[in-house]
Amino acid sequence: MNNYQIISAASLKQLQQQQTGVQIVDIRDAASYEKGHIPGAVRLGNDNLAEFITQADMEKPLVVVCYHGISSQSAAEYLHQQGFDEVYSLEGGFAAWPWYD
Repeated sequence: MNNYQIISAASLKQLQQQQTGVQIVDIRDAASYEKGHIPGAVRLGNDNLAEFITQADMEKPLVVVCYHGISSQSAAEYLHQQGFDEVYSLEGGFAAWPWYD
């Protein structure tokens, strides 16, 4: 059983509207993140992982984003093991994020 949930882009938008403080981390490479990312997303990599874990709110929802929704699943599992209560992996990754409203 997974300790995280898969969330669609539409459900993520709803979650952001319903709750304040939804945390989004983008685990793609720095160049891809710079080209475009979900508004409010923080780039998360090995260089800032420990700092992020110590400063993040473990009780707020955390959504992990990768390229296509595969790598984010193992990252979501890891972050749950670090103490985050409500962890999601974005279904389809950044490729599924709509560029329009």
